[in-house]
Amino acid sequence: MSYGESAVGLSFNPSGSDDVHDCKRLFAEIIDALNDARSSTSDGEHKRLYSVAITEAQTAQMWAVKAITWRG
Repeated sequence: MSYGESAVGLSFNPSGSDDVHDCKRLFAEIIDALNDARSSTSDGEHKRLYSVAITEAQTAQMWAVKAITWRG
């Protein structure tokens, strides 16, 4: 499992929803790209900014899954 796939919990999908899986997969790709960029710099502030972006992508992914699974 890639860093991004682990970060979004790609394998956790109790409902088996294709929409949830697709959403998580897309966010995992974004997080993997950000992680690769973070790994390629030695500048501490640059690494921090990538880390913040990764955290915010995880947060957005969780809200997106909540929206997808909403049963109001």
